[in-house]
Amino acid sequence: MQGRGRAPGRTGAFVLAGVAAVAALAGACGPSEAIAPRPAAPLRETGRVAQSRAPKQDLRLIPAEAYLRTYLRLFGGLAPAEVERRARGDDKAALFDTWGDYLAALGLPDYGLDLPRATQTNALMLAAFERLGIALCDRALEHDLKAKERVPIERRLIFAFDLPAQDLDAAAFAPRFDVLHRTFLSYPARLAPPDREAKFFALYQGTVARHRAKGAPKSRFSPEEAGWAAVCYGLVRHPEFHLY
Repeated sequence: MQGRGRAPGRTGAFVLAGVAAVAALAGACGPSEAIAPRPAAPLRETGRVAQSRAPKQDLRLIPAEAYLRTYLRLFGGLAPAEVERRARGDDKAALFDTWGDYLAALGLPDYGLDLPRATQTNALMLAAFERLGIALCDRALEHDLKAKERVPIERRLIFAFDLPAQDLDAAAFAPRFDVLHRTFLSYPARLAPPDREAKFFALYQGTVARHRAKGAPKSRFSPEEAGWAAVCYGLVRHPEFHLY
């Protein structure tokens, strides 16, 4: 007796239909390598807006601790107490007093007096930093150029060059100014605005002329030394040194 075959169930029918569909799609689509890449269409320009170069906020000082580290390094990497002693000098002139007279003006907090940290740059803060800078320039000049025994170039703090016997012209001023420019502003003077070197040379010449003038007040510095001190004042008070 011959048996009769059973028709496929509903699940088997769905499986067969799925296999047939996949086979049909595989036959219709080619391999991915056959699809050639096409460049993206350029974006259509809808308008132009001018770029604003106006400063978005006022120039300001960085935290006072950063400047103090810089001054300590420029003084030769000394401890604060030794920097204070050297800044006051042997004559005890009113060029620099004590750190305690400056810390509050520099914006540092004083927890003993319940004074908070200054959060805004102000004129008194800038004046205090300038006072430190003047003390640095004058004491460094005394150390580098007026010592009883000549200090080697590599051991000088700021003025790592010698002063010529004759008057300086622009060509002789340039390499010496570049030494100071690199020290305070951290890049060569040739990369500065084109008129910067000429302006500082005019400052040097004007200071020398005033110190040589008849009736000029007495100074511990020679006219040439005073000229270089003035150049140092200008750089240590420059906005590129203080502000960002």
